[in-house]
Amino acid sequence: MLRSFAIQALIFLVVFQGISLLRETSMLSTDVELTAIASQATRNVPTLMGETINLASQGKTTVIYFFAPWCQVCHVSIGNLQSLYEKNENLDVIAVALDYTRIDEVTNFTRQHQLTFPIALGNEAIKHAFSISGYPSYYVISEENTIIGKSMGYSSELGLYLRSL
Repeated sequence: MLRSFAIQALIFLVVFQGISLLRETSMLSTDVELTAIASQATRNVPTLMGETINLASQGKTTVIYFFAPWCQVCHVSIGNLQSLYEKNENLDVIAVALDYTRIDEVTNFTRQHQLTFPIALGNEAIKHAFSISGYPSYYVISEENTIIGKSMGYSSELGLYLRSL
């Protein structure tokens, strides 16, 4: 019985990873400099706090996390990102809200999950520049502004951490 469960769990993990890898093929490639791809879209992006932010790395490894307030997987996984942010002072995190109709949807999402990292208010240009086709999606950007990791879908805190190394 235990062996049967272990085999089923292994099959599930292999299928899950396969689907994740397939979905990630539509994302930007790793080892590409962010400024070469999305320089216009990354500058002066408005935030929920009424300021502007640059999505490019500011001297630290940066996770740029794209979410939609209505996305249930985003609701489940955003806490993992918040935990990682709180535990790692050498890591910047910027969440970018996309596909929302009203700013209060983004505000409610942020309050519900008690997020303390910057929340940028994205638009179609950002969505297109980063090749976002599903939520949540994220890129890990090196200190040199090179994409060093990417993923789409649920990520555990450990998975986020390992991709940010």
